[in-house]
Amino acid sequence: MKIILDAMGGDHAPQAPVLGAIEAAKVYGAQVTLVGRGEEILNVMKQNGIENLPEGIEIANADDVVDMHDDPANVIRRKPNSSMVVGLKMLADGQGDAFISAGSTGALLTGATLIVKRVKGIRRAAMGPAMPNKTGGKTVILDCGANAECTPEFLLQFGLVGSLHAKASYGVENPKVGLLNIGTEDTKGTPLQKEAYALLQQAQEKGLINFVGNVEARDVPLGAVDVVVCDGFSGNVLLKSIEGTAMFMGSLMKHKIFKRKSKILGPVRAGLGYLLCKPGVNEVMGMLDYRTIGGTQFLGIQKPVIKAHGSSDQMAFCNAIHQAQEAAGKDISAQLEQGLAALKEISND
Repeated sequence: MKIILDAMGGDHAPQAPVLGAIEAAKVYGAQVTLVGRGEEILNVMKQNGIENLPEGIEIANADDVVDMHDDPANVIRRKPNSSMVVGLKMLADGQGDAFISAGSTGALLTGATLIVKRVKGIRRAAMGPAMPNKTGGKTVILDCGANAECTPEFLLQFGLVGSLHAKASYGVENPKVGLLNIGTEDTKGTPLQKEAYALLQQAQEKGLINFVGNVEARDVPLGAVDVVVCDGFSGNVLLKSIEGTAMFMGSLMKHKIFKRKSKILGPVRAGLGYLLCKPGVNEVMGMLDYRTIGGTQFLGIQKPVIKAHGSSDQMAFCNAIHQAQEAAGKDISAQLEQGLAALKEISND
């Protein structure tokens, strides 16, 4: 299994991608092809005391780089020799099993759609991160930013894609699918939510998904459902709100522990309390740390394409590579095509 990595994408490229790939090769036995400016990649290795290519690491030269300000719609035409485009073409040509980039999200989505191609029948690929929830499992949020504007048919497909992904990747036998809304009643929401609700309900009646109705944002981290269906704008707001709340609560707990005074022991008790709580707090924060998660897969693309965070460091790239290894071994394309054919009948009713 070979993972193709855009060595020039992200805020800390090429250092972070290169060192992350080397670490992944050591820790996970990954076979990684670094795509980018070969001389710069080799210079990073030399600066870190590595004279020869480590076992499991290859380099594919690409002289150009996709800038965050480049128009996503024109990247393929204007920058065919960029590390992102070359890497996607390698994936499409069978020279690798998955592709990772921390570059422009829009350019990556456009490139994945036009070069690697969507699964037959998919209207829009979507970003589907999995957030930890109170039950100890994970909740897939689909979409979280790839499609700011959606149709009811898009949301219907997201329900199927998310359900199959949750089953294949997280072992959920019969994933509960919920539609993000401002209330649980089927009359709530804009026309988009109301029409999507009706389609999802039909899919549930046909046994295609386990749709349980509307779900409010506050119930998502509590594990009310395994898959949350929403447009990309709402999903992105939901995701970042959860992340921000977790960061705030972690900081608040630390602050309160140190500020709480005892007449007897004073700051000593506060310090001891913090030391006792620190492992648990760090574990919880780690569950929501993008560096631990690795990246977000574009679901609905024929082969795994993973968007890593723009600020990814060595640890984040290493975990993204491991995530790509796992994604490459869980192909749901055949099941997805079969389910999409059935969903098409619903959409045309």
